[in-house]
Amino acid sequence: MTVDNALAQVETNGFVDVLVDPSLDLFEEIRKLKKEKNAVILAHYYQEPDIQDIADYIGDSLGLAQNAAGTEADMIVFAGVHFMAETAKILNPSKKVILPDLKAGCSLSDSCPPPLFKAFKDKHPDHLVISYINCSSGIKALSDIICTSSNAQQIVESLPVDQKIIFAPDKNLGGYINKKTGRSMLLWNGACMVHELFSLEKITRLKLRHPEAKLLAHPECEEPILRIADFIGSTTQILKYSQADTASTYIVATETGILHQMQKNAPNKTFIAAPPDNACACNDCPHMKLNTLEKIYLAMKYELPEIKMDENIRLAAKKPIDRMLKLSRQFGLV
Repeated sequence: MTVDNALAQVETNGFVDVLVDPSLDLFEEIRKLKKEKNAVILAHYYQEPDIQDIADYIGDSLGLAQNAAGTEADMIVFAGVHFMAETAKILNPSKKVILPDLKAGCSLSDSCPPPLFKAFKDKHPDHLVISYINCSSGIKALSDIICTSSNAQQIVESLPVDQKIIFAPDKNLGGYINKKTGRSMLLWNGACMVHELFSLEKITRLKLRHPEAKLLAHPECEEPILRIADFIGSTTQILKYSQADTASTYIVATETGILHQMQKNAPNKTFIAAPPDNACACNDCPHMKLNTLEKIYLAMKYELPEIKMDENIRLAAKKPIDRMLKLSRQFGLV
């Protein structure tokens, strides 16, 4: 399929099976396009290494939201998944926000459909809604405060102890925060397919083979994994911990994309991807890995596919994000 024949399908499917001249230096072409279009590339830690290396900013959900809110670029190219690009659009209505592959969704976001969640929320009118940023704009619009894994505990602890709370959509993160804070938040039954795949049995065997290794886990993991972890934190917190800690070997229970930055920042240390409970040797997010350098190039060149949003939804979704960003500044999470 040629680019000209594919463009009509881009707004529905993104750039899929589009041929790019293999002789092109994509790194150089992308750099030219960034300058020509005053564009910025924001990439999540779970993207493939080439995308991380060409990005202007690499971070977790909190850092990406903060950078999206503060950018002066005319065009934001979001190397991540759909809800992340939506967040950038919510914060930048006048800017063009591009997602290289529209099929880059999120199993956690999909586990919480807005109509079902609204019915759930309506049954508990005295509850304040805190939603993890890994959710759709529709869920954000139904929320009072957005949080990330970096700031969820601080946000919950900033509320009165008698405040009733619904936490959505991740039950594992919500359960972890309940345990850390002593709260009893009402949890939506959603989860991330990647973080639920880790095998306790395989990780235990791996720790026996590497007794010196520390297990670093994301709080989206299931409770048995968190119970044996040496450190629990967001992707950024895991990255910083591995740099500052004195151990030399780590087993990492989150999406494998983070290993690229961990190895770059601590080249003399050993990082092992925690094994999932399947036949795979690694634990990749299939949605995150839909983005490629070729798709980044095409998306920048043609400024497609573009994220668009109903203005009423955008305004409703912006309020809880703004509240999160304000609280994060107060907590010193910058």
